[in-house]
Amino acid sequence: MARSVACAVVRDDPPQVFIAEDQDTLNWVLALRLISRTPGHELPKGLRDRLRQALRDEQWGDAVELWMQNRPEVDVYPSFELYTGHDVELAAQELEFTPLFED
Repeated sequence: MARSVACAVVRDDPPQVFIAEDQDTLNWVLALRLISRTPGHELPKGLRDRLRQALRDEQWGDAVELWMQNRPEVDVYPSFELYTGHDVELAAQELEFTPLFED
């Protein structure tokens, strides 16, 4: 059975992909691995100060939302299916029940 994960894609060259078990964890990862690693001098003072305060207050989701409003190169998907090898064990049998094989 597929599990759900949260992921974010930073449209950069090369793109960065962050995957976490849920939205709260993803917000923390983005705060630590993306937002906090941006040099402060690259951001407008007001945005920089608000991001710093949100991170100091451990308001990870607020920081990510603020970041995305001002840096739209990040796409966040709060629920994405994660498949494992066990999910495809019956793939050959499941194919017979898909629309491609209906007629």
